[in-house]
Amino acid sequence: MQRNRFYRTARNFLIGLGLAITASSASADGFVQLEKAAKGQTVYFNAWGGDAKINSYIKWAGDTLSDRHDIKLVHVKLTDTASAVSRILAEKVAGRLDGGAIDLLWVNGENFAAMKRAGLLQERPWVTSLPNWQYTDSNALPGILSDFAEPTEGKESPWGRAQLVFSHDSARLQTPPKSARELADYIAANPGRFTFPQPPDFIGMSFLKQILIELSDAHPALYQPVGDASFDAVTAPLWNWLDAARPNLWLAGNAYPANYPVLRQLLGDGEIDIAIAFNPADASAAIARGELPESVRTYIHDSGTLANVHFLAIPFNASAPAAAKLVANFMLSPEAQVKKADTAVWGDPTVLSMDKLSDAQRMAFHKLPRGIATLSDADLGRTLAEPHPSWVPRLEAAWIKRYASGN
Repeated sequence: MQRNRFYRTARNFLIGLGLAITASSASADGFVQLEKAAKGQTVYFNAWGGDAKINSYIKWAGDTLSDRHDIKLVHVKLTDTASAVSRILAEKVAGRLDGGAIDLLWVNGENFAAMKRAGLLQERPWVTSLPNWQYTDSNALPGILSDFAEPTEGKESPWGRAQLVFSHDSARLQTPPKSARELADYIAANPGRFTFPQPPDFIGMSFLKQILIELSDAHPALYQPVGDASFDAVTAPLWNWLDAARPNLWLAGNAYPANYPVLRQLLGDGEIDIAIAFNPADASAAIARGELPESVRTYIHDSGTLANVHFLAIPFNASAPAAAKLVANFMLSPEAQVKKADTAVWGDPTVLSMDKLSDAQRMAFHKLPRGIATLSDADLGRTLAEPHPSWVPRLEAAWIKRYASGN
C-alpha cells in the first residue's frame, strides 16, 4: 500500500513538474516573441510629471530601454491622471479601437477602477506572464493584487509602494501634532503655518482621506461603495474639521499649493511648518539635493497613515501593447526597482519580495542609504487601508463645492 502511495505521489510530482516546465517554457517563448514584436516601437507613457526626480528616473528607464530593446519611451507629463482616463474613454466612444494615443499609464485607485468599469484596459490579463513577476510575493504584499480594494485581475503591473508621511523642520518644530485632532489644535494656535495641496491633487485628496479615516475611526462604510446617506453621515466630521481649520490655513485658505513639490518648497522656505508626501523617503531625497535643511524629519500619525501600491496599466487600444508590456517588465526588474528605491534617485519603496531575490540582488537593496529623515520600517508599520475608490470623486466634488467654487 505504501509503495503504491509513493508511486502515485512521485508520478503526480513529475507530472506537475513537467507541466510547470512546459508552462515556463511557453511563457519564455511568448516573451521572446514579445521582444521581437516590441523592437522599434514607440511607447507613449502617460505619467504625472510634477516632480523632477521622477521625470529623471523615467528618462533613465527610457535611455536603457532604447539601448537594450530599441524601444522609444516618450514621457507624456500629466498634471492629472484623470485627464488621460478621459481621453481613453473619449477614444472608445469615438470607436477608436486601436491606434490609441496612450500606450502605458501610471495609475491606481479611482482612475484604475474607472478604467476597469468602462472596459478601458487590455481585455486579457497579462501581468503574471511578465518574467519579473517571479520576484513579487502577493502573500507578503496583497496590495499588488488589490488596488484600493479593487481586484487588479492581472490588468495592471505593480510599480511601487507609497505611504503618507508628514515632514517638519525639527529646528523650528520639535514636537509635531500626530493626530487629526492634535493637528486641528496646532493650526488654531499657529495661523498661516499649515496647508495641503489643492484637491484633486492626489496628495491633497489623500490628506482629506487621512483626516476622514481618523475622525470616523475608519468607519466600515468607507470600505464599501459610497451611498448618499453614508457619504453625508460619515463625512460630516471632516467638513466640520475643515471649516474650523480653513481661516487659519496658509493664506487663510484662499489659495492652496498645486502639489507636494510646491508644498515641500514652502517648508524649505520656512513659510509653513509641516509638509506632506506619499513617499517615506521624499524628505531625505530633498535634503540630499539641498532643497530642505538637514534638520527636517518625518513622522506619521499615531493611528497610522494611508498606504497603497501604484501600478502601470495598458489601455485597450494601445498602439504599441507589446512594447508597453516590455516596459512594464523592465520597470518591475530588480535593476529598475533598486535604482528607483535609491533616495538619491527617487526613493520609491520596492514592490519586490526580498525573499524572492538572489543574494546579490538583495544586497543591492540593503546597501541603499535610507536617508537621514526616513523612518525605519518598524516606525512605518502602522498603516491605514485606502477607502473604496468610489469615495474619491464624491469627496473631490464636495470639497470643490465647499471651498473652491468661488462662492
